[in-house]
Amino acid sequence: QVQLVESGGGLVQAGGSLRLSCAASRSISSVNSVGWYRQAPGKQRELVAVITNSGRIDYADSVKGRFTISRDNANTVSLQMNSLKPEDTAVYYCNVRVNIFNYWGQGTQVTVSS
Repeated sequence: QVQLVESGGGLVQAGGSLRLSCAASRSISSVNSVGWYRQAPGKQRELVAVITNSGRIDYADSVKGRFTISRDNANTVSLQMNSLKPEDTAVYYCNVRVNIFNYWGQGTQVTVSS
């Protein structure tokens, strides 16, 4: 079992930045993957960025060059979001995958005003 708590969401103007953090209840340094997803109203949840246990990092095309995912320590993963756009508005969820199990945080709201 892994409990995840996201923080750092809020309201920001277009072009601004936010940094999201995800704190895990235990070390997530050796899990299959850690990542961030988002879900906008009326849309499906989508992958934003992920780090696999091999160190591979993938980003959604829509955020490449603007967002950066990183492991801060054994229990925390962050998402630095720069040059934010109104279309980035969504609830952002932290995800940890351990074998066949997926763990989710409760989500944090990011709202980008134009």
